[in-house]
Amino acid sequence: MSSQFGHAFRISTFGESHGGAVGVVVDGCPPGIELTEADIQPDLDRRRPGQSEIVTPRAEEDACRILSGTFQGRTMGTPIAVVVFNKDARPEAYAEMETAFRPSHADYTYEAKYGVRNWQGGGRASARETIGRVAAAAVAKKVLAHFSAGIEIVAWVKSIHELVAEVDSEKVTQADVEANIVRCPDAAMAARMIEFIKQVRADGDSVGGVIECVVRGCPPGWGEPVFDKIEADLAKGMLSLPATKGFEIGSGFAGTRMRGSEHNDPFEMRGGKVRTRSNRSGGVQGGITNGEAVFFRVAFKPTATIFREQDTVNTTGENTTLKARGRHDPCVLPRAVPMIEAMTALVLCDHALRQRAQTGR
Repeated sequence: MSSQFGHAFRISTFGESHGGAVGVVVDGCPPGIELTEADIQPDLDRRRPGQSEIVTPRAEEDACRILSGTFQGRTMGTPIAVVVFNKDARPEAYAEMETAFRPSHADYTYEAKYGVRNWQGGGRASARETIGRVAAAAVAKKVLAHFSAGIEIVAWVKSIHELVAEVDSEKVTQADVEANIVRCPDAAMAARMIEFIKQVRADGDSVGGVIECVVRGCPPGWGEPVFDKIEADLAKGMLSLPATKGFEIGSGFAGTRMRGSEHNDPFEMRGGKVRTRSNRSGGVQGGITNGEAVFFRVAFKPTATIFREQDTVNTTGENTTLKARGRHDPCVLPRAVPMIEAMTALVLCDHALRQRAQTGR
């Protein structure tokens, strides 16, 4: 089904942007993992709206509640349900969208598919759906820490529009990322990005960019050799996020401008382990991790909802115009950083459990 993700570690998200609540059911989590709301809340706080002057001002605490699957602070191996109740929904701000389709939004396509849609804030197409993913990923991180200690997932804003940061993927830390509201570890470029986003918002417009992510400490051997290659599942996870438009791993499209003799990663023994001298493969070869850092990028389009008059069509098939109202991010990237980390954790946790099931390792 369209709201489920994963195999051994499977999640199912639920809820609409302006409905009563959003959340997730996690199935496949092993028993005996320490887990409370306090383990989930920090990641939700990084994702929530209203956290800075460059994101949507919607005032949501996004306080989570674990409804099932734990007892005395530990998982039981049964489905874990986590819910976040919507507190600051304002569906009346979207009344015009009941009869007019927002350009480049999911309004028309949802209507074409289902014949009915929740026009209040985008329903399931809203980034608010990702609360369930981030909550589930907090559980996945606990599982990864239990079975594969030492894995570190760090994502950051690499670029906003034409502003590109200089970031060392081998050294960047989450503390570096969280040092400013745009979540760009390059302090000088972050300041320029923040001012640019403010300018774009004042113009009633929006802007996109690129997020990079690195996974350190991932052991070799995870991933499947054909359809469920680790990069294929990562791509699916990332491109399932709202506003994503592109995914590349390792050298990505830049590798097309190289010869094989330039692109290949030579093997060598280092510290008693098989290592590669370079990492243009992005830590994955043949769909399976090779023990090097997994490194990839995700492209995000400008937010579809903008505060400018735009040409569109209404539900009766007439040409019209629409100027959006409501509260929206002028740039999704600062809040998308924890979403990228979340989808990464979900993919890795799923493959870690599949690896244990198949090989016992």
